[in-house]
Amino acid sequence: MQLDEILRTAVENNASDIFIVSGVGISYKSNGKLYNINSAPLTPSDSKELVYELFKEGGFNYTPNNLPEKETDFSISTAGVGRFRVNIYKQRNSFAAVLRYVPFELPDAEKLGLPEQVMELAKCKSGIALVTGPAGSGKSTTLSCIINKINNERSGHIITIEDPIEFLHKHSKCIISQREISIDTNSYIDALRAALRQSPDVILLGEMRDYETISTAMTAAETGQFVLSTLHTLGAANTIDRIIDVFPINQQHQIRIQLSMVLTAVISQQLLPTVSGELAPAFEIMTMNSAIRTLIRDGKTHQIETILQSAPGMQTMDSCILKMHRDGIITAETAVNYAYNSDVMQKRIM
Repeated sequence: MQLDEILRTAVENNASDIFIVSGVGISYKSNGKLYNINSAPLTPSDSKELVYELFKEGGFNYTPNNLPEKETDFSISTAGVGRFRVNIYKQRNSFAAVLRYVPFELPDAEKLGLPEQVMELAKCKSGIALVTGPAGSGKSTTLSCIINKINNERSGHIITIEDPIEFLHKHSKCIISQREISIDTNSYIDALRAALRQSPDVILLGEMRDYETISTAMTAAETGQFVLSTLHTLGAANTIDRIIDVFPINQQHQIRIQLSMVLTAVISQQLLPTVSGELAPAFEIMTMNSAIRTLIRDGKTHQIETILQSAPGMQTMDSCILKMHRDGIITAETAVNYAYNSDVMQKRIM
């Protein structure tokens, strides 16, 4: 199959990801399940040829004989189909690729079922808001909805730093500068440092990957910018602990104090299979209040869940999952499998 035909077929079947790996047929993931695009198992030369086509679509000047040997990230666009985030890698000494589908149109927060508390983050003028969760849980989609709301309701300069750029935003009430790692800038930290000199009102940082990036993001939030970013963590308490653990032990007390002042919210999300065979998001929502700031400062993050269970506008992941089960959206088995505390969930749904 030609590359264009592969992409169109996958998108027509509601694919979220497309897999090109030698030894199996070309496959796609839809609603969390894998399907084959009626193709024979790929040989190493087949997968290499398709990877070469992907590099050509991405504007690279490689030849079939000088393809890069290491992982490469970039994005491509196909007219009338959509955009794709591409990761090229090698496995068993043969080329492989995974493509994440990104529609041309921006996602609709209401159709996606994003809670009002999440979208309220668009009103924040400073601080750091984090959207966390495992890979493929929809973090980028949630962030795109928040950025779109800011763009349509406020005036200012939004800078996004992504690897690669996923959703394309048009200038509306805001000016939007979208920067892609390796194309527009060398690294997250270089782009973030430069952003502080570009009069930003909002900075979207694709991922807080390391000590230096996290430290600079916190500085940006302290100086009056609103920073949005992601972490591959589950739960507010785990997210806060992960950030603090990045820093040397002798700095962690000061970082707790700093984080308690600049953190605005932590939104954790998962995508759960529904009884109808689709995927629905479940959210843990933590917004800052004086009690949570004190717990962060005092190193008592394990007590945060207690506040989430009772504070207005907040919720734990397990309470959200339990409600989805009681509303008939997910099965009892799904509720137990995705709960943070599966034993407690098992007892609550019996």
